[in-house]
Amino acid sequence: MRNRNVGLNSESEIPTPLKKYETLQNLLDDPEIEEIWINAPERIFVAKNGKSALTNLIMTKESVTAFVEKALMWGGRRLDLSHPFVDARLPDGSRLHVAIPEITAEHWAVNIRKHLIRDKSLNDLSKYGVMSEEIAKYLTLQVRSGKNMLISGSTQAGKTTLLNALVGEIPKSDRVITIEEVFELKPNLPDLIAMQTRSINLEGSGEISMRKLIKESLRMRPSRLIIGEIREAESLDLLIALNSGLPGMATIHANSAKDAIRKLQTLPLLAGENISHHFVTPLVARSIDLVIQIAIDSDGSRKVTEILQVTKRIEGEHIETDPIWTLENGAYFKGALQIS
Repeated sequence: MRNRNVGLNSESEIPTPLKKYETLQNLLDDPEIEEIWINAPERIFVAKNGKSALTNLIMTKESVTAFVEKALMWGGRRLDLSHPFVDARLPDGSRLHVAIPEITAEHWAVNIRKHLIRDKSLNDLSKYGVMSEEIAKYLTLQVRSGKNMLISGSTQAGKTTLLNALVGEIPKSDRVITIEEVFELKPNLPDLIAMQTRSINLEGSGEISMRKLIKESLRMRPSRLIIGEIREAESLDLLIALNSGLPGMATIHANSAKDAIRKLQTLPLLAGENISHHFVTPLVARSIDLVIQIAIDSDGSRKVTEILQVTKRIEGEHIETDPIWTLENGAYFKGALQIS
């Protein structure tokens, strides 16, 4: 495979985005399609209502490459043999991820994730059945009171949509800074600064990491700090910021709310050998107030499945929590009491 340098070195070189992507445009325009992925030019899948299906669409290797090149030219991202993965944003806000051989066996692997209900409020999500009306009211009060929240779930569970709805409940007087790998959040707030990371350029420099952005954001007089997703050592910087009294929220990949807490106890260890569980565990306990778990059902519907309150009590390396809400057999329980 020949070496491809896709992307641009400076914002001044980014062209006006082209509105059409030829073969894929009908899929991109379909309001019911949540995600599109290409395993091979003749194997193009879509997800609707949380369920995947193979389409009858057939592309060529050349048309797949042309689509990616066009998208990355607009986003100013780099893709080549030395950087065989890339995250980028399409003009409509959809998120693009690409992996190329020799990381993939033969074909370019392309994922396009759309956010169809990204601009919905907590009240809207309750009407969609993502949570009960009572939970929506509870979360609204918790956001406005400045609680630190961790939103947990699997891929495509709806973490970003829920995070965006929560951020939308922040008082309009607050100054909010969002930090993401690729711009996805679009809260309707008057005092908002959105920042994203940057990959290294063709010369091997210019990278701006999540850790760097978190540190810089603290110099920008934030009232709230929102992290699109924590995956690695930036979790330590977030916890330190939250522990200093700055309210914030973030998402994390985990199978349960308790697993999310345990993962948050582990990720900061990636920051260096001098960081230990003895330091991290009380930091997590003091910094996080609520963990909200969201999941996707077998029928494709998304639901908040549990909300845990971090009690701040620690026993060894175990952080104690209390269940606030739990979804069981389609009904929500608050404590030991069942509610509709």
